[in-house]
Amino acid sequence: MRELVYYVAVSLDGYIAGPDDQVEDFLYEGDHMTAILEEFADTVPTHVAEMLGLEVSTARFGTVLMGANTYAIGLPEITSPYQHLEQIVVTHQDRREVDGVTFTSADPVELVRDLKHQEGGDIWLCGGGRLADQVIGEIDRLIVKHNPVLFGAGRPLFAPGAYDPAAFDLVRSRSFDSGVMFTEHARRRPTAA
Repeated sequence: MRELVYYVAVSLDGYIAGPDDQVEDFLYEGDHMTAILEEFADTVPTHVAEMLGLEVSTARFGTVLMGANTYAIGLPEITSPYQHLEQIVVTHQDRREVDGVTFTSADPVELVRDLKHQEGGDIWLCGGGRLADQVIGEIDRLIVKHNPVLFGAGRPLFAPGAYDPAAFDLVRSRSFDSGVMFTEHARRRPTAA
């Protein structure tokens, strides 16, 4: 079965975006980028991969799931950011059709459960603090790129108190000279008796 993987950058104080939804202060240069390009190449937007001369990958993910605010980051210039993946935007706003992007107002939990039972690579939950809050019980894996910046306010990784406690096990952690640290946690599943 496919996993829902929340793969996201976060500030030291727990924000995935600053007070004005800015993400420019995250580090986009440094030795951690080599790890991203080697291990998570399918999370590089298609147009960026083309500019860098990278082959677009679908080694890990088959679908990218994002909320309307995350999708809007590249608008109006970039309307289909991850053309190499199935792109689904959860929104209640009316959207014109965009080639390669599915807009839906479906219940996010039911959508994720349905996607998990389909064939293909894992499902990448790409940003979207509010969407992450809605599907938190469905997140199987959390891969966080901790950046050495403080925002002071902004969009949190998860909203406080919006969910029941859940245990995750550390799978691995890596630190880089850039100051960025990756941590990967998998949801702890009950053991069979």
